[in-house]
Amino acid sequence: MSSKSSERVLVVPAAALDRLGRFQGYSPDAERYLSALLVPELMDYQPRSQVETDPSLKQIIPYVVFRCGHSAFCYTRGESQGESRLHRLRSLGVGGHVAHDDADGERSRNAYELALKRELDEEVAVSSPGRIRLVGLINDDSTPVGQVHLGVIHVFDLDQPNVKPREAGLAESGFLPFQRIAALRGEFETWSQFCIDSVLENA
Repeated sequence: MSSKSSERVLVVPAAALDRLGRFQGYSPDAERYLSALLVPELMDYQPRSQVETDPSLKQIIPYVVFRCGHSAFCYTRGESQGESRLHRLRSLGVGGHVAHDDADGERSRNAYELALKRELDEEVAVSSPGRIRLVGLINDDSTPVGQVHLGVIHVFDLDQPNVKPREAGLAESGFLPFQRIAALRGEFETWSQFCIDSVLENA
C-alpha cells in the first residue's frame, strides 16, 4: 500500500454540495446527499497530498461513533493518525478516507461501504453484538481541515462496551458517560463536538 500522502482518495466536487444545499455543522439528511454525491459522474480518486489543501473538492470520510447505553467510545489522536492537524485532540469517531485500493477505483456506493468496513477492521476490535446505522453528515467550513472533508456519521450501538484499539494512534481510549464527554467538549475535534451536540444528545 502506498504512503498516506501519495494514496489516492475519494473526492467529490464541492460545487455538487452547493447544488444540494451546503450546510454548516450537522445534518440528519444523509441519505439524500449521499445518493446524489456517490455516483460515478461525481466520484473521483485524487492524490491525498494534493486534495488536503483544495477546498474545491470534498473528501468523503466515514466516521463511526460507538455507543453503549449512556456511554460512548472516545480516544485521543496520536501522531500515527493520518491527519496531523488533529493530533492531541480527543475524538469520538473511528474512520478515515475511502481509498482507490478499497474497490480498485470503483466509483459507486459499494466503494464507500468497503472502505467503511476496512477502516473499522484496521482501527478497532469490536467484541460485542451491535447494530450500525447511518445517521447524518458533518460539514465544517470553519477550519482548514473541515473545508476539504465531508463526514458521514454512523452510530454503532453495542450490547456491551467492548471496543479495543488496534492502532497506537487511538490513545487513552475507552467508554465514558455522555455527561462526562459533554463536560470535556472543548477538548474534542470539531466533528466530535457536533456529534456530542447532535448524536449523543439525542441518544
